[in-house]
This record gives sequence, structure tokens and C-alpha cells, in this order.
Amino acid sequence: MAGTPVWSVDPRTGKQLGEVAAEATPEDVDRAVRAAHQARGALADAALRARFLRTAAELLDGAGQAVVEAADAETALGSGRLTGELARTTGQLRAFADAVEEGSHLDIRIDRADPSLSPPRPELRRYKVPLGVVAVYAASNFPLAFSVPGGDTASALAAGCPVVVKAHPDHPATSELCASLLRRAAVACGLPAELVTVLHGFDAGVELVRHPLVSAAGFTGSIRGGRALFDAAAARPVPIPFHGELGSLNPVVVTPAAAAERAEEIGSGLAGSVTLGVGQFCVKPGLVLVPEGPDGDRLTGALATSLGEAGPGVLLDHRMRENFLAGVRERAALPGVTAPVTPGPGGEHTVGAGFLSVPAATLLEGGAHELLLEECFGPVTVLVRYAGQGEAAAVLDRLGGNLSATLQLSRAETEGAPGPAAALIAQVTGLAGRIVVNGWPTGVAVAPAQHHGGPYPAATSHSTSVGGTAIERWLRPVAYQSVPDALLPPELREANPLGLPRRVTGTA
Repeated sequence: MAGTPVWSVDPRTGKQLGEVAAEATPEDVDRAVRAAHQARGALADAALRARFLRTAAELLDGAGQAVVEAADAETALGSGRLTGELARTTGQLRAFADAVEEGSHLDIRIDRADPSLSPPRPELRRYKVPLGVVAVYAASNFPLAFSVPGGDTASALAAGCPVVVKAHPDHPATSELCASLLRRAAVACGLPAELVTVLHGFDAGVELVRHPLVSAAGFTGSIRGGRALFDAAAARPVPIPFHGELGSLNPVVVTPAAAAERAEEIGSGLAGSVTLGVGQFCVKPGLVLVPEGPDGDRLTGALATSLGEAGPGVLLDHRMRENFLAGVRERAALPGVTAPVTPGPGGEHTVGAGFLSVPAATLLEGGAHELLLEECFGPVTVLVRYAGQGEAAAVLDRLGGNLSATLQLSRAETEGAPGPAAALIAQVTGLAGRIVVNGWPTGVAVAPAQHHGGPYPAATSHSTSVGGTAIERWLRPVAYQSVPDALLPPELREANPLGLPRRVTGTA
């Protein structure tokens, strides 16, 4: 193989499993992007796009055992978790196929000419067209649903955009296997295999976002990495949209009434959410506001008990393990911070779950304690003990953007007249893209009404990476003024030959 070898590594042992590929050179990146650009016209037929997406889902399901085994060997996420993730992944592909056939993502609008208006209105017909080649940067923590066959790829293909994926180094073999299945699906449908290409290597990722034929990018990962690529996308001679999902604390507020009503239930539920996937979910609750006093103490005790019963887990790679341990040590050493259940090494290759606790007044002093307002990837959360609603609100005011914000409320607060709970809803709406009441943010349903994004640094745009509207990231609107019917795209012709939904002079 030319170039630096890319190895598959077992995170359970740190040992190399085998050489998978080679890091892409600038020439490799250029060839991949140009081939994708040349193939883009093959996706013009909506029916064929839908068939391609469904065929890809079928092939992934058919190779399910091999896909799950490959992903587990490289991520240690377990066959149960990965089997569910594969079902989510193929479900996304089928959902976008349905969206392509339904057609509302094209947002077709027609305004009839009206010479009686002042000024007169010409005939206007508007819809959306694909941007072109999309660069997708795969996530570490979801080797299927947010990686090669994941939501960014599925939504871009649904929009009519070829995809070049920069694989994540934590699961290169899984990436190659999934890419081969997607390419097989394309060929089976009479489409070019070049509609989906996978590249490896850090430098390849930088080259990819700078390539002049790349029209947009989707990223899931760290703030540092995402911001560097975002800046590179903006600094191009022709800037491109960069839809990045970066970091998120996902704050939780437990009201005094909720703690009095069900402290133990909230404490155990929080433990389950923090340890899900060994704390490697992007919506893990990383900052939890708990009231001072006996009810808050009961909640803390239940959390400590549940976390103490959680077994050690394996993080996605040893670099993440070292970063997690260093991050916990640095936070635990801050003045006023205690560690009732100390997260740390569970063994040579594992980590143990735990939590840190700090008074709200101490956190609000700022300085080094600002570190507690940064995400720590792994099975740890920070409990902030607050003395009143004013302190809780002041802590929330210090936060940046988040993917989610969760409120644990009492029955009276959810069923009674609007009061402090309504004020909390209003405050966290300014902080997050998804608001959860009396649940936990881990687990993002794939549904038309879903929004997975939020204010910066949770995301670099106001779009979603999950749900039907994720397709909108890869489209741009075009209006046709006074264009003869025969020259219009089929989607906009008067007879509506494709049967697409449209709004005509403001009426659906």
C-alpha cells in the first residue's frame, strides 16, 4: 500500500488487529472528489435515489452480523448496542428514501403573475437543488449512525449530492466494510460507485474541506477539530457551508419540588444516562443542577449508589482514556470540588464511572472553575448544588450552546399554572436545540420533528443532523421568473407531472 498504513486497533487491549488501508495523499483526495463531482448527475432521478437508499439499507441489514462484529472489534461498544445502532442506521436510509419520494424537502412554491399589483408581480416558481459534492467527517462514538452510512451520508445522497467520507481512525475496518456495501448498492441500481468514497488520514480531512469541488461539509466531533475545519471552510476562496456538531454539556436542572417528590428515581436515572455507552454519547448530561438540602442529598446518594454498582467500561481508544483521566484529575483538584464517587481507571484498559460535586456559589466565582463548564468525554458528570432559583439561573447564564437541556419537574409543576417552571423552559430554550422534561437526553429519536443541533459550540449552524429536515443542509433554493413551462424543471411545471406537494400563491 502507498502512504502511511491505517491500522484497526482493539480498544480492549490496545493491540493492532490488522492493516486496513493507507492514508490518502492529496492526489487521492483530488481523484475522489473529481470522480464524485463527475458522478453527481446520476442522482438526478428521485426514484432512482430512493431505490439506491433502500438497496443500501438492505445490504447493510444482510451483512449485519459482519458489520456488528467489525464495529465491536474496533469500538468495544458491544453487540447489543451496535445491533440497535445498525437498525437506526438502516432506518435512516429508508426514512430518507421515503422523504425523497414524498418531495416536501424541495419546498416548491409558485406565485402566479398578477399585473394588478403595484408593482406588478411576475410569474415566480421556486424549489431547491442539490449543492454538489459533500464532505462527511465520521464520528468516533457512532461507527454506523454518524459515520460512513450514517445520517450525514444518507441525507446528502437523498438530496442528490455525492459523498466523500473522511473515516474516523477509531473504526477504519468498519468504515471500509460499510463503504463497500454502499458502493455495491449504487452499482446494483445502475449508479456509479464513485457516489460514495471513503478516505483515511488527518491530512486528507484538511485537504478535503479545501477542495474547490467540495460544496458543503458535515462534521461530528470535538470543538477543537470541528472549529479548525469550520475556519478552513470559511477561509476558502469560495466559502462553503460547514454543518458541524461539536461539544455539549447538556445541562439538567432538578427543581426542589422534583427532588422532594422522586429524588431516588432521578438519581438512578441520571446514573443510567451518564454511563450509557460508557459516557460517550454527545448528549450525555455533563452538568446537573441539584438543590441543596435533604432532598438533594437523597438524590446524590441514589446517584452514588447506582454509579458505584456500574462496572468498568472501555472507551473508544486509549487516547480518549488518557484524556478522560487527565480531565477528571484536573477538575477534581479544583478548590471546593469533591468526588463522592471518583471516576478513574477501572483497570489497564478500562475506566470507572463517577461524579464531581461543587457548590453553585463556588462555580460562579469563575476563574479555574470555568473548566467545569467544558465537556469531559466519558462516564462523569458534575453536580452543582444550588441554594435557590436565582443561583440556578445564574449558572445557566454562564453556559454556551448545547444540543439538549433537561428539566426534572414535579407533577404539580407540569400540571399546574405556569410559574417558575415556565421561566426555566424559557431560559433553557435560549441554550439548547432540544428541551427534555422528565426524561433523559441520551437517545435521539429519528423522527421528522427531531432537532439535533443547537447554538454554538453545540453546532456551527442552526440545522439538524438527525431527522427529516437534515436533508435541507445540502440544498439551495432557485427561483424561476417568467420561464416558459416547457423550459422549467419537471418539478415546477404547471401540470405537476411528478405529483409533488407545492404551495401556489400562498395555498398548499
